[in-house]
Amino acid sequence: MMEIDWSLIYLISEWLIRLVMLPVIVMRKERPSTCLAWLALVFFIPWLGLFFYLLVGETRLGRRRRIERLRQYVAFDAAFHPQARDTHRIDPQRDLDHQVFVRLAEQAGGLPIVGGNRIEFEHETERVVDRLVDQIDRAEHHVHLLFYIFADDPVGRRVAEALARAVERGVACRVIMDSVGSMRSLRTLGPWFRERGVEVAEALRASFLRRPLRRIDVRNHRKLVVIDGDIAMTGSQNIIEPSYGHRTAGVWCDIAAWISGPAVMQMQLIFMEDWFHETGQLLEDPRLLPVSRMVGEAPIQVVPTGPDYPTELFQDLLVEAVHLARKQIIITSPYFVPDEPMLLALRQAAARGVRVQLILPARCDHPLVHAAGTYYADYLVRHNVSVYRFRGGLLHAKTMTIDDQMALFGTSNFDIRSFHLNFELNLLIHHTGAVDRLRYLQTGYLQQADAVTAAQVAARRFPERLKLNLAKLFSPLL
Repeated sequence: MMEIDWSLIYLISEWLIRLVMLPVIVMRKERPSTCLAWLALVFFIPWLGLFFYLLVGETRLGRRRRIERLRQYVAFDAAFHPQARDTHRIDPQRDLDHQVFVRLAEQAGGLPIVGGNRIEFEHETERVVDRLVDQIDRAEHHVHLLFYIFADDPVGRRVAEALARAVERGVACRVIMDSVGSMRSLRTLGPWFRERGVEVAEALRASFLRRPLRRIDVRNHRKLVVIDGDIAMTGSQNIIEPSYGHRTAGVWCDIAAWISGPAVMQMQLIFMEDWFHETGQLLEDPRLLPVSRMVGEAPIQVVPTGPDYPTELFQDLLVEAVHLARKQIIITSPYFVPDEPMLLALRQAAARGVRVQLILPARCDHPLVHAAGTYYADYLVRHNVSVYRFRGGLLHAKTMTIDDQMALFGTSNFDIRSFHLNFELNLLIHHTGAVDRLRYLQTGYLQQADAVTAAQVAARRFPERLKLNLAKLFSPLL
């Protein structure tokens, strides 16, 4: 009886994986850096590379999901989007470059710039939660919440109890929680909500048993509140105690924005789309989209992003925003893993005399991402970009201000994951007063941060430099 040569079979299987995956990766990965990173992993460690590619390599959401989205747009756009497109649309009346930027933003997210908004920023978690509970207690018709993390902790329970009280008054309450970010809460708070009449949907359900090849890292990372179609909230704030997670990094420092005015309708549309995606239920009650009121002076453009949007347009938008700067750019982000165009834009801005300030946390909850981000931060320091390490906690606010004219604010980090994988929600704010208020908060972070000097970068020892350079190799996959 002939013995089976398992080593030969294993060797043949490795080469079959390499030959099969070569055209798959080359044809499906548009960015050369991402393509090369996956090819390197598959060619050096074929079985492990194949496993990770099947797990996190594809961003497609499945045939069934695409069919649902097609059906949704046929009915949903005809019913609601004309209102968002035509109501309170404005021309920012700025120079040609800014008009091009506004049009690019509309192509990226599909929604126009609208005027007549009021926006208020809040950076203390306790006050954000206090106001959220108060607004829920005042709700008369509906409360819509969408969060990546909705924890079953004292903060989450406060909000949950307010929702239960609202249901008792006859208010319709709907909550979307991300399947991974709120995994525990879906098992504990989920049944509690349903018993009390709060409708709950699980976003992008991730289950190794039910869907073994479903990507678990394509997440709904949005944070969104809409109450009575009249007031909305977004930003980096999750529904969770600020001390959660890696306590060595300190408490999480977030910013939330409360918005009133026509932009609320656009944010409501985003919630309604996500609700339809997860439940198949089209929310057609006209009271969900009341007539918008002009309550302020801030022009706002709502820009939703995700793997089913043209992600390259949002990256183009960020690069164009940097090119528009003439005096100052301030960026805050917990994770900073930029692509080549963004790196080039920041470097060129500094070269033409723009003061570019990048504020990052001193400690991070993701070591590999932190190491890759440190490599790029060091690179920018060598090209006259001012980099600061925030020591007051884990800086989680995602903000960018351009001169005194424009700001980008929302849920997107400045990393490839936010650009390509996560469903995010961002606001482009074209109002000097609002930009000044956001920059005031950014300046507060600067006062609690230490500058990274060129001498410090040059003094890094070989083991640390090696670690950072190895981490950068994974940046297309982060």
